[in-house]
Formats: sequence, structure tokens, C-alpha cells
Amino acid sequence: MTERELPDNANLAGLTTEARNPRSQDLDALSTLEFVRLLNSEDAGVANAVADAAEDIAQTIDIIAERMRRGGRLVYSGAGTSGRLGVLDASECPPTFNAEPGRVVGLIAGGEYALTNAVEGAEDSPEQGRADLEAIGFGPDDALVGIAASGRTPYVIGALDHAREIGAAAIAFTCNAGSEMTRHADLSITTVVGPEVLTGSTRMKAGTATKMVLNMLSTGAMVRLGKTYGNLMVDLQAKNVKLVERAIGLVITLTDCTREQAKALLDASNGEVKTAVLVQLAGVSPGEARERLAAVNGQLGKALAGSDAAP
Repeated sequence: MTERELPDNANLAGLTTEARNPRSQDLDALSTLEFVRLLNSEDAGVANAVADAAEDIAQTIDIIAERMRRGGRLVYSGAGTSGRLGVLDASECPPTFNAEPGRVVGLIAGGEYALTNAVEGAEDSPEQGRADLEAIGFGPDDALVGIAASGRTPYVIGALDHAREIGAAAIAFTCNAGSEMTRHADLSITTVVGPEVLTGSTRMKAGTATKMVLNMLSTGAMVRLGKTYGNLMVDLQAKNVKLVERAIGLVITLTDCTREQAKALLDASNGEVKTAVLVQLAGVSPGEARERLAAVNGQLGKALAGSDAAP
């Protein structure tokens, strides 16, 4: 692509994520220890940038949870590091929260191959951003979080435009104030992390901010949907040795039973922690426990309320 063929929003001048960081101009002359301390010092400011966006993050969580309550999905769309982090967050929701497959989806420009390889030019097509949403049957009950550190990625802008056109929630997440993407979204999250230590390498501070915010969005939505009890991961899928042990520990913690009793309760409850806890504390069968949970949208606290059994 020649300079004359570049889209109008391709100019990176003025983006804080592309600016040269004055504190790292002598990066190649630093000792290794000085290098590590500099990166650590720069990273320390990322949490403050995320904190500045707290209200918008909270509003986004509520939007996502409301959409998911009515059967919709959370879909991330991004390119490069942003896309990979979206796919990562989506892939961790089923084992952590027992979220149904496909309830949280990560789309990356260039498709699955782009997860481990650079796909040049994939991010430059707004049409592909739309097409990838259409391919998964993206609908008006869904919520889209378009992720781009620069705030001007055409692939993501195309996805945001499609989401708005069909009445879905369209949220832009960027690391540059006043970015192009914010004009294509219903709501924007902006974490201004400033210039990177390595100029333009947004897998660094911008990537760290992205991971932090996506953790908040998916975890916050799942908490709102009753996937936790207090701060306990009671809806996990016990599919490996570590998670089996965690499930046993959760049942012991919540019911004060023995390890053998916890294992027996989980076996009788098909490994479902919430069901096992309700069986023990409310004195009901696994089937009745599931019915009680279904009646309160899976929220263990509400299922236990009134039974004098809540721990």
C-alpha cells in the first residue's frame, strides 16, 4: 500500500501511544538493571490510567451483564495484541465461570492464524470487521467491545459501525484520548497510559492496561450474573486436577464438611460446586438444588436465602 492509498485515519502523528518517551531515549545505553527499573516505573502508572476510566468501565460492565441476562453475548474485536488479549479473555471464561461456550467471543483480524503470526494488512479492512461479526451471527442482544490502543484501527471501526447499525451495544476501548473510534461507539473506555518505553510498542503499557480492563469487564459481568458467591469461584468447571482440588476446597469452605464428604457431594452433583453446597446446606436433592438455582438465575446467595443455611 502506497502513502497515497492510506486511509485518512492512518496518520499516527499526535497519538500519545506513538510519541517518543523522554524517559527512555537512552534505552540502549542503560544497564540491564536500569532497564528493568525503568520499565517497572513506567508500568506503575498503568493502574492510575485504568482508575481514571473507572466510571466508564463500570457502566460497560452493567451494559454487558444486562445483555447477557437476556441471552446475548460479549464479543471482543481487535487486531494484533488487542485482538489476542480479547481472545485470551474470552477463552478463560468457560473454565473460570462455567460460561456456556460462545457466550464470550474473541475476534481477531486475520483469524485464528493471527493469534501466533503477524498477518500484515488484516487490520486495515473495516469490511472484514463487519464480516467477522456476521459470521458468528452477531445480533442486537449482543455487546461488542472494540479494542485498539491507537483508537483508529479500521477493522475495529467496521465492527463498531455494524454493531450500532443493528442495535447491539458498541463500546470502544482505546489508549488515546479523543480517538476516531470514540465517534463510532455508544460508550468509550480510554486509558491514557502515555508513550511506551519502546516507541510505538503498544504490547507494553497499552497491552497491560488492556489486560487489566478486560479482566474487569468479564469478571464484573460474571459477578453481576451470579457466577460467584462472595469472592469465591463457585461456578468453575473442575476439568483438571487443580480445579478439582479447588472445587473440593470450596465445598469444604462453604459447608464446613470433611474432605470425603465434599468429594461425595461433588460426585453426586456432577462436579457442580453450587449444587453440592446447596445439597449440603439446604438438605435437598441435586435435582431440587438445580431447580432452586435456576429460579434465581444461578445466584447461590439467593438460593440459600431463607433456608437458615447460608454460611
